This record gives sequence, C-alpha cells and structure tokens, in this order.
Amino acid sequence: MEQYDYDLFVIGAGSGGVRACRIAASLGARVGVAEERYFGGTCVNVGCVPKKLFSYAAHYHDDLEDARGFGWSSPGFEFSWETLIRNKDTEINRLNGIYRTILDNNKVAIYEARARIEGPHELCIEDRHITAKYILLAVGGWPWIPDYPGSEFAISSNEVFSLDSLPKSITVVGGGYIALEFASIFTRLGSETCLVYRGDKLLRGFDEEIRDFISTEIGRHVDLKLEEDIVSIVNDNNKLDVLLKSGTRISCDTVLSATGRRPMTANLGLENVAVQLSDNGAIVVDDQFQTAEPSIYAIGDAIDRLALTPVALAQGQIVATTLFGGEGASMDYVNIPTAVFCHPNLATVGLTEQQALDKGMELDVYLATIKQLKHSLSGRDELSMIKLIVEKSSDRVIGLHLIGPDAGELVQGFAVAMNCGARKVDFDRTIGIHPTLAEEFVTMRTRRS
Repeated sequence: MEQYDYDLFVIGAGSGGVRACRIAASLGARVGVAEERYFGGTCVNVGCVPKKLFSYAAHYHDDLEDARGFGWSSPGFEFSWETLIRNKDTEINRLNGIYRTILDNNKVAIYEARARIEGPHELCIEDRHITAKYILLAVGGWPWIPDYPGSEFAISSNEVFSLDSLPKSITVVGGGYIALEFASIFTRLGSETCLVYRGDKLLRGFDEEIRDFISTEIGRHVDLKLEEDIVSIVNDNNKLDVLLKSGTRISCDTVLSATGRRPMTANLGLENVAVQLSDNGAIVVDDQFQTAEPSIYAIGDAIDRLALTPVALAQGQIVATTLFGGEGASMDYVNIPTAVFCHPNLATVGLTEQQALDKGMELDVYLATIKQLKHSLSGRDELSMIKLIVEKSSDRVIGLHLIGPDAGELVQGFAVAMNCGARKVDFDRTIGIHPTLAEEFVTMRTRRS
C-alpha cells in the first residue's frame, strides 16, 4: 500500500502547474491537481493570450490607416467590440480544453475545487482529505487595486476582457506592461484614453533611454499624465469623476487600474506548515523552488522571481525533473527576453545600461533612432529605437533593446545569440536582410557619444 495518495499534488493548473504535472507524470509519478477557477491560469484566460488578441485588433487601426499611403482605401470598415469578445472567448475556451486534455492524457487526477494545506503532506479539498509526498504551489497572482475613496468603481485587467461594450472614454492607471498595453489598445479601438502614472516616465526598471523614448511615443496617442495619481472616484450617474492629486478632474466611462499583481497566497493554509512569505506575500523558495517546508515547493507568480509565463513553465519543469528524474537544476535568469505589446512594441534582453554600470563594467553603447521604410509612404509619424550595450573588455553584447513593430518576434532570435555569448564583432560580420528594421542591429558601427 502506498504511503501517500499522490507522489505530487499541484495546487493551480496554470502554465507552470500543468507543465509540472505533465513532466512528473511522464516520469512515472502519481499526480493530482486542484484548480478552482480555470485551466491555463492567468496567461490563457485574463493575461497574455487575450491581451495579445486585443493588441492584434488594435493594430488593424494603424494598418488600415497606413494602407492609404500605398493606394488602398477601405470604406465601410467598422470595429465591433462584440465580435472581438465573442471570438476571443471561443479561442480561450479552445485553449482551456487543450490544458485539460494534457492533464487527462497524462492520467493526472483533476479536482475542480479549492485546495487547502493541512500539513506538510496533507490537503483538504471539499472536505476530502488527501495526502501527497510533495506539494507544489502554482497558485499565481491576482490584480491589486489601491484603496482610496471610490476605488470600488475601478476595474482590473481581469474584468477588462469581458466588458459589455467598448468604453467611449477610459482612464488607465499605472506605468507598467499592462497599463501601457491597454492604453495603446483602447485608444486605437476608438476610446478617448488617458494614462495616469505616478512616476516621471513609464516602465520603471527598463533602460532609461528606452523609457524616455516610449514615454514620448505613448504620449503621442493618449492623454499622458505623469507624476499623478488618483485621489478619489465618484460615480455620477454612471459617469466616473476622477480626482487626481494635482486637483485635475477627469470624466470617463471606465477606470482600469493596472497597478500591479500580488501572489495569491492567502487562505491556502500556509499557517499549518513552515512555508515562509516575503513582505509582499510571495512564497520564499531556494534555487530549486523548495520552501522552508521540505515537502512543499512553489513556482510562477506566487514566488518573488520574474512573473513571466515562460519562466513559470521552466520552473515547473525543473521541479518535476528534480523530484522524479534525478536531475538537479536551477533556473538561469540571465538573458531572459521580455516584450511589452504596447504600440509601438518594445522588447528587451540582457542588462540595462545602468545595471551594467552598477556591475562596474566599462561599456560601448550603440544607439539609433530609425524611421521605417514603410512609413515613408504611410505618412505615420512613428520612430523605432535600437540600443546595444557592449562590455568593452570581452566585446560581448550584454544588453539589447528595441522599440518597433514586432519587437518581440525580433528580439527572441537575438536572445539565442546572446545566450551563446555573441560579441559585437559577431554582429558586425553578420550580413543584414535589406530592407528590414532588424538589419540595423548588425550595421551599427558608431558608438553613442
């Protein structure tokens, strides 16, 4: 008779949790998973997938405008919010089914209910007592809205995907990924859009020149209010009266608070075990994602690392292979690429200039601002920026930053090169594809003064 009901029990069937289930099961483990909400987690349901679909919808606004400069006209084109929502829901339902099929095909026992921890190897699910040799917490995060008078009238990024109609006017609060993306989306879909951020420039933590550039570009299309914050919201007959700290008032239909996410670690029963939490509620883990309770592990947005879906996938695989495949491994966070799907897109891999300087490196910096060939006919007043940061002593490219169309698609390939230790001389001897934006990365010869 087995000592435990399961070798591994996972709480949360998001990307990281499902990956851990699949790998562990393929290695012979008996696996169970509890999911109280939806399969695929934040990314599939209220995150990167529907957000990218919305971003595609918004890009068609620019594409249809740009087409006129190339001889095309498009009379009769109208945007339907209802059609976008309906088709988005169809795709999300399809992906939910795929995640469930992955679990079923790997003979993972599924519990569609909330799980609470009762001890190092014990869980309770709907009054059912379950035991597991190992428990993996993959519970993800949840949007956080600051508390101020009227904050209950603001929505989060969770609700934005199911609005009944496109707001005629919207105020987006925040200066990170989600805020920039939705401000870009709504202004192009036709909403009068205001972006409010307490900082002096957008995207804290990114390279400073990139921040300056994207703040300017975003400010071309939305009413950008920097060094501001919301004091209160009053609902006046379904019109929101938003008071900012400067005394400015904004009247809008919708307020979207994109002010951050917090780990969903409350009410998990962690008080029953030795799992420790950081000040922001994140689960404290070591390099192998083990908590202070030896039988309990945690990954993804629930821990204090990079909150990116591919990172959670890699973490889930590391936990499964470590526990059941005999492969000890740790996560390498160097040169993890990331993209912001605002308009224009932004993507980056490696260090910012300031991070490199803080490490005591001597640098060569290459910077270019470019107008794409496309816009010589489209007439669009849009620029792209490319920045390379090179360590002088080794000639290695240690930072690569791009603002421009399909930035994520381009930077993904360069991330491979950087993980292989690419040097500036390797970039220089690579023949570019002409005419493209990407060729600028291999033709930059003049250092920034």
